Amino acid sequence: MAAHLSYGRVNLNVLREAVRRELREFLDKCAGSKAIVWDEYLTGPFGLIAQYSLLKEHEVEKMFTLKGSRLPAADVKNIIFFVRPRLELMDIIAENVLSEDRRGPARDFHILFVPRRSLLCEQRLKDLGVLGSFIHREEYSLDLIPFDGDLLSMESEGAFKQVANMMIRMKREFTGSQNSVFPVFDNLLLLDRNVDLLTPLATQLTYEGLIDEIYGIQNSYVKLPPEKFAPKKQGDGGKDLPTEAKKLQLNSAEELYAEIRDKNFNAVGSVLSKKAKVISAAFEERHNAKTVGEIKQFVSQLPHMQAARGSLANHTSIAELIKDVTTSEDFFDKLTVEQEFMSGIDTDKVNGYIEDCIAQKHSLIKVLRLVCLQSVCNSGLKQKVLDYYKREILQAERLVLQTYGYEHILTLHNLEKAGLLKPQMGGRNNYPTIRKTLRLWMDDVNEQNPTDISYVYSGYAPLSVRLAQLLSRPGWRSIEEVLRILPGPHFEERQPLPTGLQKKRQPGENRITLIFFLGGVTFAEVAALRFLSQLEDGEIRASCSQ
Repeated sequence: MAAHLSYGRVNLNVLREAVRRELREFLDKCAGSKAIVWDEYLTGPFGLIAQYSLLKEHEVEKMFTLKGSRLPAADVKNIIFFVRPRLELMDIIAENVLSEDRRGPARDFHILFVPRRSLLCEQRLKDLGVLGSFIHREEYSLDLIPFDGDLLSMESEGAFKQVANMMIRMKREFTGSQNSVFPVFDNLLLLDRNVDLLTPLATQLTYEGLIDEIYGIQNSYVKLPPEKFAPKKQGDGGKDLPTEAKKLQLNSAEELYAEIRDKNFNAVGSVLSKKAKVISAAFEERHNAKTVGEIKQFVSQLPHMQAARGSLANHTSIAELIKDVTTSEDFFDKLTVEQEFMSGIDTDKVNGYIEDCIAQKHSLIKVLRLVCLQSVCNSGLKQKVLDYYKREILQAERLVLQTYGYEHILTLHNLEKAGLLKPQMGGRNNYPTIRKTLRLWMDDVNEQNPTDISYVYSGYAPLSVRLAQLLSRPGWRSIEEVLRILPGPHFEERQPLPTGLQKKRQPGENRITLIFFLGGVTFAEVAALRFLSQLEDGEIRASCSQ
């Protein structure tokens, strides 16, 4: 059991166990030894549901990544393909199956579509002459994957607006039917990422957010430079340093990480220092253990103490790696420009720092994030400013064609298409109205002991989370003017409950709100929601489509 999934009022471990049971039942249908061929995109999400030990218990002996041509040799009875319903993957599967048929002896083939079975994909397999080779063709409903006790993800690239439409359709179809299931959540807030394009462009400044910014967190795991984690030995002169990246899992199962993950990075050092003193004092207690009972008690606590010391060592090393970046002059300059844009300073003119980044051939992602941030904070760029940036990035084959690559001409087009990079229409900038009404910029931020969600970006309050806060209290009627300015429509649906399902709220019992981000969510936003749930009279669960 994953204990960190069950600490809240909504026990997400129940969801994890349900999908694990479904997986075991499917594997048991395929009697005998097995090899799994993975759609590589699925390996990360599946790792949060079932480790290799569970697969091994059900006779899985080999695992391969789905690739063209022939599968690696495996002396197994069953070959199972775990794939998303994508037509291009069916072509690869057909190639694998046909090559196995020629190789012999005969194998039993099975295919598990995640999360939905697809008639189009089955038709493609039929057209390629291999559909009849599969004994089992089923779907595995891995819709919501628990990442932590208050965080779920669909890990879907194409969910977006279909979620809202699906829920409204379900409500219509089930109207009048008998439903005996008690509701788990009191409120559901669906937020399309298009409503708040600003937040994911800004640099996250929480501990977890900076780990993601610098190294990238994928399916709760991060890969870090190995040299910081090598055991220090005297006299070895730095020889034989590890070369393989240090891989760590990051979730609230780790006590120290749960404590520091959502803090502004400037507040992390003091916590690590205090924790080091506490752990050191705990180990010193061994000298005070005199009786057999005292020694026995100390020994029983030793595994927990050693785990705490290892955790402290890891996070001290990570904090040092992050500090090397955040104390650099370039990081400070970039952050200064971001905060100027978000506070409404010089958003309507060409920015000198961005010019320098282009000239010095900095990362294209860095340049584009800054240009898009300026565009969003100005409700689009003046045409002459936009043309200048595009000309600088694309000019002369020396830049995009050599430094950045031909394919990024299309990148610029796609950013315009998404509304991240666009000319200002009608000459009106709506961002100042949104910023002031929703209090998106706070000059006085206490990073050590925060009183507002703006601490996660050291001044900027994520628009998405501010909307969630205002929905809770005093309600969106107070910001109708801003809602009309924000992209897309807003709507409210109320679901009437049968009398038998209406429960009386006990004194002190909090409301539970599920906030669903369509199009992904940042770690800083999740941190702000956790902070908000501590301030408000309620409990918040976050979920996202990606």
